[in-house]
Amino acid sequence: MTALDTTRPAASAPAERLRAARRHREARDTVLIAGLAVITLALFIAALVFGAKTLALPDVLRALAGQTVPGVSFAVVELRLPRAVGALLAGAAFGLGGMLFQTLLRNVLASPDVIGISTGSSAAAITAISFFGASGLVVSWAAIGGGLVTALLIWMLAYRRGLSGLRFVLVGIGVAAALQAVISYVLTRSDVKAAEQATVWMAGSLSRSLWDQLAPTAPALLALLVIALLAARTLPVLRLGDDSATALGARPQRSRILLILCAVLLIAVATSLTGPISFVAFLAGPIALRLVRRDAALPLVSALLGAIIVLAGDAVGQHLFPIALPVGVVTGAIGAPFLLWLLMRGRTRA
Repeated sequence: MTALDTTRPAASAPAERLRAARRHREARDTVLIAGLAVITLALFIAALVFGAKTLALPDVLRALAGQTVPGVSFAVVELRLPRAVGALLAGAAFGLGGMLFQTLLRNVLASPDVIGISTGSSAAAITAISFFGASGLVVSWAAIGGGLVTALLIWMLAYRRGLSGLRFVLVGIGVAAALQAVISYVLTRSDVKAAEQATVWMAGSLSRSLWDQLAPTAPALLALLVIALLAARTLPVLRLGDDSATALGARPQRSRILLILCAVLLIAVATSLTGPISFVAFLAGPIALRLVRRDAALPLVSALLGAIIVLAGDAVGQHLFPIALPVGVVTGAIGAPFLLWLLMRGRTRA
């Protein structure tokens, strides 16, 4: 008995070390998520305070509480608040949607910017603007429909007895090139006013984020974010492979289809609100992957990073240049060098 008892601490030591390491990873990721949430909140409040005229924070808070503050209430509630809400929701949608594509297809290049989902939404929206004189919600519905049809087309072309991430990316790049040609053709056939409106939309801007546009879009984005975050709880199991996932009681094919559908809808609805804000979906996932220690924290961290990128990019575009720039121009300037760096280093596999 004595010899048996002396072996028990040694036998349980590895398990105890594993539990301690797991607790450390969980605590670290919790602190990371809390820190990112604080940064997001700070950028959101800054978007309400700073603008053409800097407002006092107490006045902003009073206006948000429903009080009438002369010279503040209209600027905050009707102009700055919907823009900040649009940036928050669209950024989170782009970040989470891009991460889902990259993780499920096991390729960091499997971003909606690269594989044509955003381009499909843009082509449909610009066609509606230029050829049919559409505006408002019609453009939004056209963008959503274009993203869904493009995703379905890529899926059908890439599916060969299963879905290969590399094949999906290559087919997506080809479809994106064809859709870009469609966009160029539509712009050349448009009148000056329609072409100007379409070009502004293509740049990726938050200028359309007003309450009349947010009324149908914001609830849809919020619901999709919640559904995607809940569905993404199966990601750690899916990363083990289909055989292991099935052995653990998961249904990998059904879970993968649900997650890809959520990702497509997130990107399409966000694009319908802001236009194609470039490289947010591409950047959030790889950055999150370098920060987190647990797969379970990856979706929420990606969503927070997407929101931070859009909020910060909009602040930079609005306040750091002599002429206000659309947020898509700022994120494109950041994301393009990052993409080139990944390609030069050969890190194209997630």
